[in-house]
Amino acid sequence: MKKSLPIGMDSFEKVREGDYYYVDKTLMIREFLEMRDEAALIARPRRFGKTLNMTMLREFFDITKDSHSLFQGLAIMDTRYADEINTLPVIYVTFKDCKGQTPEELLIMLKRELAREYARYASILAKQLNPDTFSTKQFFKMVEILSDRDSSYPYLATALQDLCAVLCDYYKKKVILLIDEYDQPIMSSYEYGYHQELGTFFSNFYGSAMKGNEALGQALLTGVQRVAKESIFSQFNNPQVYTVGSRPYAEYFGLTQKEASALLQEYGLSLNEEVKNQYDGYRIGGISLYNPWSILNYAKSHFLDNYWLNTSANFLVKQALKNAGKNFWNTFDTLASGNESRVWLTLDTSYAERSNDYSLWGLLVNAGYLTIINRPGATEAIVKIPNDEVMSEFQLIVSELSGIDHMDLSHMFNCLIKKDMDEFFRNYENIVIACTSYMDAKENAYHMLFLGMCLSLRGTYCVTSNIESGYGRSDITMKSQKEGLPNIIVEFKQGDNLEQLKEEALQQILEQKYYIGLSGEIICVGLAHNKKKCSMSYKTLMMP
Repeated sequence: MKKSLPIGMDSFEKVREGDYYYVDKTLMIREFLEMRDEAALIARPRRFGKTLNMTMLREFFDITKDSHSLFQGLAIMDTRYADEINTLPVIYVTFKDCKGQTPEELLIMLKRELAREYARYASILAKQLNPDTFSTKQFFKMVEILSDRDSSYPYLATALQDLCAVLCDYYKKKVILLIDEYDQPIMSSYEYGYHQELGTFFSNFYGSAMKGNEALGQALLTGVQRVAKESIFSQFNNPQVYTVGSRPYAEYFGLTQKEASALLQEYGLSLNEEVKNQYDGYRIGGISLYNPWSILNYAKSHFLDNYWLNTSANFLVKQALKNAGKNFWNTFDTLASGNESRVWLTLDTSYAERSNDYSLWGLLVNAGYLTIINRPGATEAIVKIPNDEVMSEFQLIVSELSGIDHMDLSHMFNCLIKKDMDEFFRNYENIVIACTSYMDAKENAYHMLFLGMCLSLRGTYCVTSNIESGYGRSDITMKSQKEGLPNIIVEFKQGDNLEQLKEEALQQILEQKYYIGLSGEIICVGLAHNKKKCSMSYKTLMMP
């Protein structure tokens, strides 16, 4: 009997106790101990297994537990570090759900998470602590603060430091501090416009825990973005940062090709070229990796879909793209066509703090929207969109930024499918007029816009872009997945002479025979653009 897949599960304890399918990443524990960083930050895209790995570390080290059964048969138990299991006090907090439209809302979420860890130790140690020590007094004072509805941010600034102190004092061992999704509350404050109000708090909160904290053994933080040392990390020596370009810890977040292939084989699937095109292409520390969320969902459904697309929205990415200038979009045109591009980027700061093209490219790399193919220099990188799934998310974002109305979009495609070409073009023209100004109206901008709109056709059409067909590469091919619907090929041109260009676009489809491989009815559409003006030519073919 096949094991259940742990989709949506990020607790190592639950995965192991429930005998779910588990890809062994426990050698990360060895790397963590051997790196010996006093404070380290691992930046990875969403849905790459950060929380599962952090709970694994918690279960391994936590002195209050007996985790031997959880780690039975796993790689770490065959190393000299097996004796380290359940030997150290551990503080584990996850801020992945710490979001708030106001500072007050965020405060509630932070209190709740910190109170959970304080309560855990209070139940274990309350009767054994020396009430006369300073650390014990601070501990119980913080318990009261966390339960007080009226307590404010400044009172929380030393919460992690105080908990470290009392645990070190009691166990006579330095503490392992694990902070999962450390940047979520910071990004929430940026999103809703109160970061300036809380900047000092974030600095003091993280700084007090990790600068000059004699009770701290090692600290590990995970997140999507690397926040600059000038802000929250100004209070302590900058942590060792492991970005997607770093070799340490690379193979522990995401699935290697061998791991992805073994997982799919277990559930009757293979890692064929179609799957690779959809989900492969991430390079972290020079290693090719798959997004585990997408592979797990594909293994369960046996259906190639955009699973990463359906995860939580990334506000910062959308905001950054909305504000991007002409130079960015000129380069992005190349990436949108499936090609590599050379960019200047920095992975050393967050785009929210320094809004320029360098940090924007870094944001897209850290967030998983782009992947680094090569680093010719310290500030240069060859990047590309990793796979079809991420390309689809870009297309969706472009459509959202364009402000396209869903009903208008549905009506437009319905007209196209029914071959009401005049009404189709009228609707398309209205959309172009309404939403193309922000992208400098280049050919690939219209191309991306149309691709974004095509996402509404998932399940009805298989939409490909810049795929070899006939004697060249068609801009967009829409292959019908339902009997009775026409196939559609679209070619774009941009320039001053719309009447000439629309015919050139149509003739290119016909002369290059982009329709080879399609059968039945085929609508060939040539679209010419000049900023907000556009024109169309079309022809219908019948292929055996």
